[in-house]
Amino acid sequence: MGFFPRLLYLIKNHILSFTHHSSRIIARDQHTISNRDISKNALKVLSHLRVGGFEAFLVGGGVRDILLDNQPKDFDIATNAHPEQVHKLFRNALLIGRRFRLVHVRFGREVIEVATFRANHSHQHNQSNSHQSESGMLLRDNVYGTIEEDAQRRDFTINALYYNINNFCIYDFTNGLQDIEKRVIRMIGDPVARYREDPVRMLRAMRFAAKLNFTIDQNTAAPIEELGILLADIPTARMFEEVIKLLLTGQGEQTYRLLRQYGLFQYLFPATDHSIKQSQSTHNLTENMVLQTLINADERVTQGKPVTPAFLFAALLWYPLQECLAKFHNMAPVPALHQAAQDVIQKQLQSTSIPRRFSTPMKEIWHLQLRLLRRNGNRAQQLLAHKRFRASYDLLLIRQASGEDLGKLGEWWTEFQHSSEQRQEKIVKALQEKRKRNTKKTETVRGKQ
Repeated sequence: MGFFPRLLYLIKNHILSFTHHSSRIIARDQHTISNRDISKNALKVLSHLRVGGFEAFLVGGGVRDILLDNQPKDFDIATNAHPEQVHKLFRNALLIGRRFRLVHVRFGREVIEVATFRANHSHQHNQSNSHQSESGMLLRDNVYGTIEEDAQRRDFTINALYYNINNFCIYDFTNGLQDIEKRVIRMIGDPVARYREDPVRMLRAMRFAAKLNFTIDQNTAAPIEELGILLADIPTARMFEEVIKLLLTGQGEQTYRLLRQYGLFQYLFPATDHSIKQSQSTHNLTENMVLQTLINADERVTQGKPVTPAFLFAALLWYPLQECLAKFHNMAPVPALHQAAQDVIQKQLQSTSIPRRFSTPMKEIWHLQLRLLRRNGNRAQQLLAHKRFRASYDLLLIRQASGEDLGKLGEWWTEFQHSSEQRQEKIVKALQEKRKRNTKKTETVRGKQ
């Protein structure tokens, strides 16, 4: 860049630092964010946009998490550059989305998301840029505006903080910093209208409250139970992604409790929710199963271990599967299981998609629950080599921990898999002898009768 273009850029940047009069500007010595906290790749994108003559700010969760001393998962950028302009600036950029046009700038595995400042769609009548359904849901939202307008279009105040890497200031248009200090989730604008624009914001409120250990503002929470039905209009693929974010990111148990409290769980897993509500016993096996599954998943995430969606869905739909199986009691166990599994999955697909790469392992995990009962001869040894054995064994333990009476089947498999081959042979032989004794005892009792 030549001297005069560079001078013009510096003057423009200096002016931009003082033109956001409607915001609260938090100076460097009044907050804890440093450029050192930000991904080098995000800094590259921010710097390149500004050198190109555009405004550019770190925004959203990246700012929020650094202020809370958490490690941001993503670094998102907001700019006045239109998506096509951003795309031209970066060779490693990809234009994505139709409903909400974005640019992903890729650096290996890291993706920096760049969004253009949005304006209130009602101020522009161009249907190619903005479109709303009769219920108020935004079907297309590509009306661009200023940073002040963009802040008002964001969901919660804690996600509407903008950090400038050049003057090190935070721009706060919605008192988001105050809500971070108070640890409150507060909707920007009228909650009813904002939920109607995008019903998934109700799920996001649950997720942030659980993730950050924040409370949900009373006005923000008030309409949720009544408007939950709007989630039925969300594409099932998006709902699947939301389920993963809600339940498999380390705060699944607390998120589930909030989803139940506000009546939203029924729109994610209707059959499971029905099974929980149908139980008249104080010892609710279905809810115990859900809680135990999520507690275990949270522990694994904390330890850096993977949890597959296939296992999550297999566990959370286990008791709906059992209820469905009861309808096929006249069929042989394996065909009955196949039919019940198909029916349960088809019903779940009305709420969330389940990609085949997960639905197929789900059915295998369920089928292996039957095979775990059959331990004679070489069956147990063969089952250990099955690629779904570990997941099936884990489900078995969760069933047992939830209160299902399995006759110490979990302990048997725990001992068997950790024993030598010689010891395994003895364990299987002991099982066979025990079954013979029980058979003789039963026949003796019948003979006396």
